[in-house]
Amino acid sequence: MVKVFKVGLIGCGHIAETYFRAHKYFNNFKIIKCADINIKAAEKCASLYKIRALSVEDLLNDKEVEIILNLTVPKAHYDVTKKALLHNKHVYTEKPMAINVNDAKKLLQIAKKKNLYIGNAPDTFLGGGNQKSKQLLENNLIGKINLGNIIFAYPGVQSYHPNPEPWFAKKEGGPVIDMGPYYLTALVNLLGPAKQVWGSLMWNKKKRIIGIGPRKGKSIKVLCPTTYLGTIFFKNRTIIRFTLSFDVIAHHRNHIELYGSKGSILVPDPNMFGGSVFTCKKLGGAWKEHKTNKMYLGRINIREKSLRANEAPTNANYRGVGLSEMVYCIQNKKKHRCNGELSFHVLDIIKSIMEAARKRKRINIRSTCKIPKRFTSAEIKKILK
Repeated sequence: MVKVFKVGLIGCGHIAETYFRAHKYFNNFKIIKCADINIKAAEKCASLYKIRALSVEDLLNDKEVEIILNLTVPKAHYDVTKKALLHNKHVYTEKPMAINVNDAKKLLQIAKKKNLYIGNAPDTFLGGGNQKSKQLLENNLIGKINLGNIIFAYPGVQSYHPNPEPWFAKKEGGPVIDMGPYYLTALVNLLGPAKQVWGSLMWNKKKRIIGIGPRKGKSIKVLCPTTYLGTIFFKNRTIIRFTLSFDVIAHHRNHIELYGSKGSILVPDPNMFGGSVFTCKKLGGAWKEHKTNKMYLGRINIREKSLRANEAPTNANYRGVGLSEMVYCIQNKKKHRCNGELSFHVLDIIKSIMEAARKRKRINIRSTCKIPKRFTSAEIKKILK
């Protein structure tokens, strides 16, 4: 029998709606209470989703709550996760795990000491697009991956978020710490751990204009670099060039391209769950499409325009599957895929990229992790409604 774990949400902001929607898809967790340092935000969330609003401290002390879902701003991730662990709660956190490596390491140590699970977004690599790519690579369709390119580039979050300051803050802002987790987690899932990085940075504009909400038209300060370019060297000897930028109006390149000894593969948007994978095995040959729209976590489920900026009609979005898979693993005493070691390694890559660009020298990655196993249809079925 499936046990439904009771979840307490801390951080009732922009992303919370997506996790409540996950109730429609997954069978083993239910968000029952919420909290926020802004009590009005918590009360609004509670009213909308018909749950109870508590103070943060009361939620952490609530014995009914088994898991804390930490959706606070990045700079608060460490403090909230630490408090939750010390209150003997399992934790699933939005990305990144923390905003510095030392804090993230402390969280892993506390979780291990207390025998608690700590999980971390993104879970998009569990979706049809990245898992189909993983299957094709494991089947050796295009041979050994030698090199590749990734790109995330757009004008910036200020156009669609009513409170964009955290994305331009001094320690928690910038495209690497914002969107890097999606791309880097996808790469680690496909290629394994990284060993070294180097790069350069650009600081394009000192101010941005909020484009939506009650503060529309207000100017905010940019306190961090807004473009990073560079190279990631993986332990399996693959070399990946990257572009991560808040300074590009438009581009026409694929999100992730990997080039192997027998061909090339185009991996779909790592910020979403579906999308077709394309492969080509001959110079001048046609690209073969590998559809994911019939896969459990690749099927289109966004039919109408959403309030979420990363959603549009004909998208697949199953955010929350990482939490659900962690819950399944708690109940069955297994290792979950969105685990702390993977998240820590991705954070280590992120901070190393930023350090390498700042110091203009190569930086060795100090951590490692195991490559997550492919998420099979049989496993996914167990957590679906």
